[in-house]
Amino acid sequence: VLLAVYVGYVGLGAGVLQALERPAEVRAAQHLLQQHWELLANYTCLQGPALQRLIEGIIQAYKSGITLQRNTTSLGRWNFSGSFFFSISAITTIGYGNLSPSTVAGRIFCILFALFGIPLNLVLLNEIGQLMLLGVQHCAHRLEEVFRWQKKASLLIKTCALVTGLLLFLLLPPLLFSDKEGWSYEEGFYYSFITLSTIGFGDYVIGMNPDRTYPGWYKNVISLWILFGMAWLALVIKLCSNFLE
Repeated sequence: VLLAVYVGYVGLGAGVLQALERPAEVRAAQHLLQQHWELLANYTCLQGPALQRLIEGIIQAYKSGITLQRNTTSLGRWNFSGSFFFSISAITTIGYGNLSPSTVAGRIFCILFALFGIPLNLVLLNEIGQLMLLGVQHCAHRLEEVFRWQKKASLLIKTCALVTGLLLFLLLPPLLFSDKEGWSYEEGFYYSFITLSTIGFGDYVIGMNPDRTYPGWYKNVISLWILFGMAWLALVIKLCSNFLE
């Protein structure tokens, strides 16, 4: 029965997403094809295969973090700050997919790094989560002693912890992303949840716009936000799973 519910739920999600996203995909594909043929028609010196190779090269370069800026190229995804953020996204299993090692040595190191880093990350997240729970339980215990509340104290503290977590990890960060990335609030909120839940689609990633200048502290602060936010959201998801069970 549980397996049937699971498959049905995934099937429902697939059906809704197909209905919502398929028309936009078709329109985007038609628009791209139209631009391709207009470019070849307006610039007869271009050849179809050569243009296709250029497009593929641009796509591959963009995946590697290189973008064209007039007559120069932009680098910076593999500086220390970018590499540190990639390391965080690797061992937290977010894996945005917008950046990956391109050398054999880099790929081998990434495997070994993740092999030990993922368990280390799980241990750390568990410890952070336990500290959060202990803090909530300690506050509830103090309220019970001071105001002689029993069940009300526990419910009040849990509600406060939930609201505080919502503010710190989901509701306020989109304001920072709006300022630094130029995203709308909805896009920032979407990125926050997709990141902290480790879904990590990679359609929105911080610090990747070559037209913007980012402060040095930006990615480091976001890395800490990811770490503590994942621990908090893991507790919320655990409560949801306990409720479903």
